[in-house]
Amino acid sequence: MSDFPTTARVVIIGGGAVGTSALYHLAKEGWDDCVLLEKNELTAGSTWHAAGNCPNFSSSWAVMNMQRYGLEMYRTLADDVDYPMNYHVTGALRLAHSKERMQEFERVAGMGRYQGLELNLCTPDELKELNPFMETHDLAGGLWDPLDGDIDPAQLTQAMAKGARDAGGRIERFCPVIGIDRDGDEWIVKTEKGDIRAQYVANCAGYYAQRVGEMFKPFGGRTVPMVVMSHQYFLTEPIAELEAWTKEKGHKMPMIRDVDVSYYLRQDKNGLNLGPYERNCKAHWITPEDPMPEDFSFQLYPDDLDRLEYYIEDAMERVPVLGTAGVGRNINGPIPYAPDGLPMIGPMPGVKNAFEAHSFTFGIAQGGGAGKVLAEWIMHGETEWDMWATDPRRYTDYTDHDHCLAKALETYGHEYAMHFPHHEWPAGRDKKLSPVDTKIREMGAQMGSYNGWERANWFAKAGDDTSEESTQTWERDGPWEVRIKEEVEAVRDGVGVLDLPGFSRFSLSGEGAAEYLRGLIAGALPKPGRMNLAYFADSRGRILTEMSVMRDGGDEFTLITAASAQWHDWDILYMNLPKGLTLTDLTTKVSTLIVTGPKARDLFTTIGTDADLSNTWLSVQMTKVAGVDVRLARVSFAGELGWEIHAPNEDIPALYDAVLGAGATPFGMYALNSMRLEKGYRAWKGDLSTDYTLLEGGLERFIRFDKPQDFPGKAALLSEKQQGAKKGFVTMTLGDHDCDAPYMSTIWNGDAVVGEVTSSGRGYRSGKTIALGMVTADLAAEGTELEVEIFGTRVKAMVQPDQPIWDPENARIRA
Repeated sequence: MSDFPTTARVVIIGGGAVGTSALYHLAKEGWDDCVLLEKNELTAGSTWHAAGNCPNFSSSWAVMNMQRYGLEMYRTLADDVDYPMNYHVTGALRLAHSKERMQEFERVAGMGRYQGLELNLCTPDELKELNPFMETHDLAGGLWDPLDGDIDPAQLTQAMAKGARDAGGRIERFCPVIGIDRDGDEWIVKTEKGDIRAQYVANCAGYYAQRVGEMFKPFGGRTVPMVVMSHQYFLTEPIAELEAWTKEKGHKMPMIRDVDVSYYLRQDKNGLNLGPYERNCKAHWITPEDPMPEDFSFQLYPDDLDRLEYYIEDAMERVPVLGTAGVGRNINGPIPYAPDGLPMIGPMPGVKNAFEAHSFTFGIAQGGGAGKVLAEWIMHGETEWDMWATDPRRYTDYTDHDHCLAKALETYGHEYAMHFPHHEWPAGRDKKLSPVDTKIREMGAQMGSYNGWERANWFAKAGDDTSEESTQTWERDGPWEVRIKEEVEAVRDGVGVLDLPGFSRFSLSGEGAAEYLRGLIAGALPKPGRMNLAYFADSRGRILTEMSVMRDGGDEFTLITAASAQWHDWDILYMNLPKGLTLTDLTTKVSTLIVTGPKARDLFTTIGTDADLSNTWLSVQMTKVAGVDVRLARVSFAGELGWEIHAPNEDIPALYDAVLGAGATPFGMYALNSMRLEKGYRAWKGDLSTDYTLLEGGLERFIRFDKPQDFPGKAALLSEKQQGAKKGFVTMTLGDHDCDAPYMSTIWNGDAVVGEVTSSGRGYRSGKTIALGMVTADLAAEGTELEVEIFGTRVKAMVQPDQPIWDPENARIRA
């Protein structure tokens, strides 16, 4: 025990593939004073029983980046660390039963090509050539990834462990963590072998992550939003026909994923491995009567093959040789699920110098990249790629146990589901409701979930198809489109009202608050009674977030930001908050009505207000509307004359009734999105992300290079300004296509990929289809002709002037 480490720069809790990868990446970067603690042996959790499949495929740009990196790393890892391991790059086929699935494949293939991957669309005959054991008569086609395959999870973990140790990393096995404490700026990690003082701690505890997370609650932590699911796969006995084919060809059969049925099938030695994601799935350790055991190392659940019967029968029809062999072994083990099925990698919400990398449903495929991402978070406080898709702060206080369980069952049972742009998943809903939720639903509101808050996406009328099935399409034209157009036109010609609960809202006050903000934001602060947009950058000048800043007094501010940014932006403001300042989260106490359109001023006159309606754009006043005390802000994300009414939740019903009674038309989030595109307004974590600098994002007018404060990213932005930005933000109009361009659709100039779409949609006031995006700086000029790839089809695109498409002079806003 004398050599047990008592100090470390970083302590990693959990010795599966992910935790070991993090230690490996830290050590490679020279952080050799890092310790990994594992309660049992390395791989004892989900890693040891993982199937080890290694796909590049993901419909998430961030996750594809992570998986692509990991698979590249695995292909050379054995030589890099001098540790032999079994890694079979067999290639894999994804099968499509429908046009919609082929469209998804086209989209992902386009993203893959942008990242340097060759993902190829296949006809049924081409699928048969690649895997002759498969029946293809009923398929629409498929997708071929030649770099897909499988790896031995235990060997992978041990290889990374060797590499980490060789670079100075320390691994303590059979060393469970029994508690966490804090002493000043240091963590004290308590173990059965002794305490370790550390600057940083990372929870990489796999399906035990929630239990470890409880130790951080006294220091600002929360219950980790996850559920443990039972995942089964079974291995057949050897199949002579498969063995003969393997000997003849010199390689294994390419893997098959029948994603519409929901299973994978791959060769394992000379047999087959079938792993379904069944609809009738099962969670474990979810009730007091079924508690999580203290140690489940190297253990499995009892077999439950009845759940798999449908998938086995389907797979035998698809690959008949499967039915010629008996079951050799069944694996039924625990895997953690976050509500959306993606892992949590990044800062632990609300806890300084604590990080997470857990809840991996595909931990082997993602482990290599996850270790890189986590190491970057710890070392630099920022990552190479924007990783919001896996940031733990994407979940806030609505993710109680009931929500997590409902979403885990839904997500597991739809593991390979397509995520259509107008489809809302039904499980785990209605966690946060507007004060007028019942009323707007009675008026036909079709709801969407935004950080747990239910908002109207669009308003249906009698006879409209509001079934879930109607939304399962990539096309723009659905029952919603005519209603969105009507809502936009109502705002354009009269006045509309949008009920908008859930704006993330913070109050900041205290002597020095203004100076504190000046040191955080790139630009200037508004004067009292005014508001403006403020942009926060990281050390590279990349876009962290955007907040609306309302100045209530010299050192009194209200900051408003996107619903989903609540915990992310709280951390930005809170983690280095000076003593004497007060920061309060008002998100759940105050709500907002957007009242906008050319007749908005008339409406306020009709319902009665003490406000000065001649106050200019971006003014803020405390006043009365319809006899209710409100904050009235003259601003409109729709790009029309308008105001936001901010009031306590209990006053919203009376205000909403008054606004409706004066003739306002209710509109939804889809209409608002259409209108903001016509104005070129950026959306957070689409157009505004850490993949881009403020200068690349076209936000130079919001930067004050001459102010004395050394805000984050100032030096990097000054250097970029001198050298010239490499990318430029553009607004484009597109030729005709039935679908909007998905996020990260590739932009082409001839045969070269020159950029990506960050958001897209139809503008119903301008009559144009619009895409916002990033291109190389030399192509950002007005009039440049490009092409945008939309589900495999290249559509003509024209770069527009650097101004809004609708009302370019902003005359309507300032009316």
